[in-house]
This record gives sequence, C-alpha cells and structure tokens, in this order.
Amino acid sequence: MQEKIKHKRKPVIKIGATDHAKLLSFAEAMESRNPEMAEELMLELERAKVVADGSLPADVVQMGSIVTYKPDTGETRTVTLVFPGDADIAQGKISILTPIGTALIGLGTGQAIAWTARDGRTHELEIVEVRQPAPAGA
Repeated sequence: MQEKIKHKRKPVIKIGATDHAKLLSFAEAMESRNPEMAEELMLELERAKVVADGSLPADVVQMGSIVTYKPDTGETRTVTLVFPGDADIAQGKISILTPIGTALIGLGTGQAIAWTARDGRTHELEIVEVRQPAPAGA
C-alpha cells in the first residue's frame, strides 16, 4: 500500500517593493557565505506578490514588523523581524536569514505556513497578529 504524502501549498505572500528590492540584494550578497538560507529567501521572494509600499496591508509581515505567531510546537511567541546585524534573540529580534524569519515574511494575520528547521524537521506556524513599529521620531 502506498503512503499518501501531504504536500501543502505555500500561502500567497505580499512584500512591499522596497523590502523586496533590499531583501533580493541582501540574499544575492549572502549567497557565498550562507547559500542554503540565501536560496530559501530567494525562493520566497520569487513567489511573492510585490506591491507598492503604501498599499501593503498593515497586518502583513514586513521587515521591522512585530509578529505574534503560534507554532505547532507550543506557546504563542512575539518577535520582531530584522536584518541579521540587528538580530538579538534575547530581545525577540529574529533575523530574516533564519528559517523561521524567512517563513514569516509576507504572511498576513490568520495565514499559516510549513517551514523546515535547521535540524530538517518540518513545522507549521500561524500568524496571530502583526503590528508595524511606530515611525521614527513619533
């Protein structure tokens, strides 16, 4: 008897034009140092619907977003999605170049995605809430 393998399609993601351009340049620059994560990020960027920055809904994860998500492994977590130089796990700032950071980009509230951890195991997470940071100087 053949086992049926369940392949979930990845959800539609939206990324603002500015973040898309920055992240694409960043992924290309990272190719030689971290090829696996650079490729994962590029694959997400390729499948993203790129929209004008001003038309991106506030509940969509973008760089700098404060994201609350529920993983299949436990308690709800709140993190801020940042570039690697700003990452600080103690402050809840996770890098776009982590498997979970790459999985979060472009998702909206209520969307879920399967992602593969560094140990090769597949997990799923669901976006509970997305908040955008206050503008600088506000």
